[in-house]
Amino acid sequence: MTDTVAEKKPKREYGVLTDEGIAELRLRVGVQHKKPTPPHNYEVTWDGTRHFAFGYGDENPLWCDPEYGKTTRWGGLIAPPNFLYTMGEPDAPKLTPEEAAAQKALLKGDPLVGLGSYQAVMEFEWWRPLKLGDRLRQRAALIGVQVNSNSKFSGRTVSEVQGYVYQNQNDELVAIQRGTWMRAERHASAERKKEYDLPEPYTDEYLRKIDAAYEAETIRGADTLYFEDVNEGDEVPTIVRGPMRTSDLVIWHIGWGMQLTPPGAFRLSYKIRKKVPGMYTPNDLNVPDTVQRLHWDKAWANNLGIPLPYDYGGLRETFLTNIVTNWMGDDGWLWKMSCQHRKFVYTGDTYWMKGKVVAKKQVDGRNEVHLDIWVENQHGTIVSPGNAVVLLPTRDAPVELPKPAEEDIDKMYAHEVSRYRQD
Repeated sequence: MTDTVAEKKPKREYGVLTDEGIAELRLRVGVQHKKPTPPHNYEVTWDGTRHFAFGYGDENPLWCDPEYGKTTRWGGLIAPPNFLYTMGEPDAPKLTPEEAAAQKALLKGDPLVGLGSYQAVMEFEWWRPLKLGDRLRQRAALIGVQVNSNSKFSGRTVSEVQGYVYQNQNDELVAIQRGTWMRAERHASAERKKEYDLPEPYTDEYLRKIDAAYEAETIRGADTLYFEDVNEGDEVPTIVRGPMRTSDLVIWHIGWGMQLTPPGAFRLSYKIRKKVPGMYTPNDLNVPDTVQRLHWDKAWANNLGIPLPYDYGGLRETFLTNIVTNWMGDDGWLWKMSCQHRKFVYTGDTYWMKGKVVAKKQVDGRNEVHLDIWVENQHGTIVSPGNAVVLLPTRDAPVELPKPAEEDIDKMYAHEVSRYRQD
């Protein structure tokens, strides 16, 4: 594609889902590119993993105490599974000037401009641990475009599946993260967004129930869970997080970074605003502030039609890995995790993470335990259902780490695109 060709693209119809927009979006499938913002962490450090873990309420010594890590099969501290969020230096394939210009033209703008974008599904596969001193490079690409003709969410929608592949400083693939965002016309989904219960003042009795769950929470750690000792129907011990306060969200950001808003405050924020003014809108004092503030600024959330600030999908995903890692212990390996985000969780809501064993399988030498896991709020509503696959040791052999479908990053992307192809 040349710049001339790019100039001939049809004008996009704002806020309307069109066949032309879908076709234009599909042209981007498989094009590997750089994430536009730098990572929060360039390297795995004790401080980084500890701050991240504390941000979601996890004090597992496997990622918080290097001396403890030396006593485990890993030989030292390793990072929590979702620490991936904080890492990933841009690592797109090198292009000629002509190829770079063509890619820039292809990726310019949003073919579905004006449509709502709602995080729907997040999936992970982990193949290797992140150890102290490790660095990660990340490539991103659109790996799937799926049209849903009659979605319950808002009629006709499009699912964009984004893939993020991570490789370490030794060119070894470490993990993949797949995110699905539902694109829908905003007027069609407006009514659905109102179907949520809001938090109400808590009774002392309910707060005591939360405190009791905090007291009861255990981290298995060195107490090895063997494949032979797990049975279908076993419950995974429940954990609680909440009620969520704005101060909790601040601590979460310390470990997680900002993710959506490029990092930097004051003068650095000004420089970002100068470059990307659309990321900032005036607050009640007419001061430009990040649009991301809908997660903590009630006035801005209200301005967007949302009754209260709400959480991040990434926080719930981390809570779900937390219940699994508490249960499986140091010698298990969380291989796969997937969840859907179906309802808002507002400031003031409480998260209850629950799970159960649904299957045991021995496949190609792997001892797989399949779990259903989910997040409920204080109303008993499941807000994020999910599942996970854990590899456990037997009494005869430790866990052997899984391998990616392809060891080469370009072949891995080709494999992913083939998985999501929709003819």
